[in-house]
Amino acid sequence: MLKLLSILTILLSSSLFSGTIKIAVAANVSYAIDDLKKEFHKLYPNTKVLVILGSSGKLTAQIKHGAPYQLFMSANMNFPNSLYKEKVAITKPLIYAQGTLAMFSTKKQNFLEGLKLLKEREISKIAIGNPKTAPYGKAALQALKSSGVYDDILKKLVYAESISQTLSYTIVATDIGIVASSSLYSSKMKHFKKDQNWVEINPSLYSPIDQGIVILKDGQNSSEVEAFYNFILSEQAKNIFKKFGYIVP
Repeated sequence: MLKLLSILTILLSSSLFSGTIKIAVAANVSYAIDDLKKEFHKLYPNTKVLVILGSSGKLTAQIKHGAPYQLFMSANMNFPNSLYKEKVAITKPLIYAQGTLAMFSTKKQNFLEGLKLLKEREISKIAIGNPKTAPYGKAALQALKSSGVYDDILKKLVYAESISQTLSYTIVATDIGIVASSSLYSSKMKHFKKDQNWVEINPSLYSPIDQGIVILKDGQNSSEVEAFYNFILSEQAKNIFKKFGYIVP
């Protein structure tokens, strides 16, 4: 009888977590999301996680216009807070990680000058995220202004739609870029060396990039969505975020 009950419990658990969930994810998390999905899959092997990546601003606009996402992992707290106030999100936004900025170039640079390096003549194009749609772009702008170099390098700035596009621009089209530190911990970027190709920007130069998570209306009453939500706030997920250069609460 006990054996039968155990089998029934396993079957029931499997049936409860055997669908597909759709989550909207800020571009900076794209480098860590595969590891997060793999760890989640160990716990819930029958649940498929469909990820839609983009800038937090654009994803928020899509959600407000009825995009059928069930969970949103934003690059800051403003966007999920607005969704919660408008009752599009059903959970109060919580911080799952804090992002950090880095200055990156495919060519070796002397980073001893910090952001003053950007004023050098050899650097004619600098990639940053669009401050209006990408929280990392807003933070980059703060860092440039706080360090006193903004007015001198304004004409050099090339704006990307998201922080992942900022990385792409830095690799193929600009001399240097201000990117998410998380991107530089990915396996594809390991051949670029810290202090030679990139350096972290002093966090005191910009407001903390508190990244928020919410369950959306379409995820209401879904045990699978709730499971992924709880996983992102778990110690297992925090360890993965740390590995990609994030600060975790």
